[in-house]
Amino acid sequence: MEAIEERRLRLTDDSQTTRRGFFAELQRRSVYKIAIGYGVVAWLLMQIATQIFPFLNIPNWVVRLVIVLLVLGFPIALMIAWVFDLTPQGLKRTETADREGVKSSPKKAWSYLIVASAALSLSLFFIGRYTAPKPATTEGLSPKSIALLPFDNLSAEKSNAYFSDGIQEEILTRLANIADLKVISRTSTQRFKSAPADLHEIARKLGVMHVVEGSVQKTADQVRVNVQLINAVTDAHLWAETYDRKLTDIFAVESEIATAIAEALQAKLSDAEQRAIAKRPTESPEAHQLYLKATYFSNKRTASDLQTAIEYFEKAIDQDPTYARAYAGLADAWALLTLYGGEGPQKTVPQAKAAARKALQLDDTLPEAHNSLGMMLALYDFDFAQSKKEFQRAIDLNPNYATAHHQFGNLNLAMAGEFERAIAEGNRAVELDPLSLIINADLGQDYLLARRSDEAIDQLRKTLAMDPRFYYARWILGEALQMKGQLPEAMTEYKKAAEVTDDPMIMALLAQGYARTGQPDQAQDLLAQLEQLSANRHIGPFIFALVHLALDDKEKAIDDLEQAFRERDPNMVGIKVEPLLDPLRNDPRFETLLQKIAGPQPAAE
Repeated sequence: MEAIEERRLRLTDDSQTTRRGFFAELQRRSVYKIAIGYGVVAWLLMQIATQIFPFLNIPNWVVRLVIVLLVLGFPIALMIAWVFDLTPQGLKRTETADREGVKSSPKKAWSYLIVASAALSLSLFFIGRYTAPKPATTEGLSPKSIALLPFDNLSAEKSNAYFSDGIQEEILTRLANIADLKVISRTSTQRFKSAPADLHEIARKLGVMHVVEGSVQKTADQVRVNVQLINAVTDAHLWAETYDRKLTDIFAVESEIATAIAEALQAKLSDAEQRAIAKRPTESPEAHQLYLKATYFSNKRTASDLQTAIEYFEKAIDQDPTYARAYAGLADAWALLTLYGGEGPQKTVPQAKAAARKALQLDDTLPEAHNSLGMMLALYDFDFAQSKKEFQRAIDLNPNYATAHHQFGNLNLAMAGEFERAIAEGNRAVELDPLSLIINADLGQDYLLARRSDEAIDQLRKTLAMDPRFYYARWILGEALQMKGQLPEAMTEYKKAAEVTDDPMIMALLAQGYARTGQPDQAQDLLAQLEQLSANRHIGPFIFALVHLALDDKEKAIDDLEQAFRERDPNMVGIKVEPLLDPLRNDPRFETLLQKIAGPQPAAE
């Protein structure tokens, strides 16, 4: 037993001696110093890669490659330090140097290199941390947020621009059906080029983490679509594909692209959403071409372009009478013609409502048709309850439908006095379409109608910062200033608006302003001009009511409002909450009219 114990103790001592010898050998062969030196130099190189490379526009993948190579090089450096020794005669194997009795080179130079590298690394670290511009971050951005930038038209015929625009919008529409994604509306993305230089800045303005770039080339019945998905924060290309198909397969291409993007962003799709993405809206390529042309002109929002759009929508319907989306587009075009084209509602509203109802008869899952009908029911029928159902149905079908959130808030909830919900819907619309002038301005109007004038003024000034010539924002800003008691400042805004438009409403706002500032003659002059204009273009009676009220002719003002109600003047939708009509509150005739539009009102306290 004693012999066995003695042997065990001897083996333990030998093992400890061997371990001590191994660590001593590591030190003798300078492995420790090499490890420390490598770490310091590697850190220096990483600082250079992360701090200097972005400044030189070197891609991020190069930075990642440098870091990977440095990590892989660490064990290799330790192996070289163990096997070789640096001598005055050059690099030799350690065993050879030991036999020859050659000493290693002095270590002072190596120590100086380590110290200098460490100092430079620390300098770069602190410079990058405290002086360099902050890189793009993901703070506040949804990892499932996306914007589709305009697709380049690479076709030989530049008149095919409508087709590339249409492909982009169709893919966007399919993606917008996915509740798990945040998809920015076309109105905001159209402000940018297809392949801009600074994706970080665009992503910041749009509030998204990802962007899609693409191009479309159409030759006869052949189509090539190039698409790539990019993380705008890191510049990483997440997915790209080229599709060469016949024109008759374009719907399948759009579905494949939308599905691939959704999968790349790991979006969850319900069965209904998968069906919506895969849906073919028409079996007629000719009808689809006409529909894309109609949409192209409808988006221009001028009287002549809207008339052209109506013609193309009707031609698309002639090609395919079951094309529900063509009817929905036709409904929108007729509705917009009253708002932008100066046509009276007596001509446009029946056409718009008929087209919207036909679209829903053909396909009850079209959010655009539900939204159009909701707008008609609010603006012209003053049926807020049914209008609310249509807007909510549109939003249920397409949670990313910025226009539905916008119009639900502004044309229904705000006009019915549900201000908190209206402002919430307006903010959601701005989130989905952050650069839309009308959506931003109408959010300002929501604040105005809620009698939150300071917030209205701030929001409207933000809108005008995007486009100082957007007169509608000046119109609402003037009202907000007037409500706050700053009528001279309001008149300044009305006059600036009048410099860029001949909209009769601006003339009426100026006239009522003159009347309220003791300048009735100027108010009467503008009233006479409005009466002359009404002989050649439609001017709703509501506009005349504002001027007569400011001139203290309340009876005439109410006569105008009653006529406006009979004509279904869309401006009447807001008489419950319009600040400029406050002098008529409690007038029996006005209250009777108000009940016809907004229903019974609570008794005044």
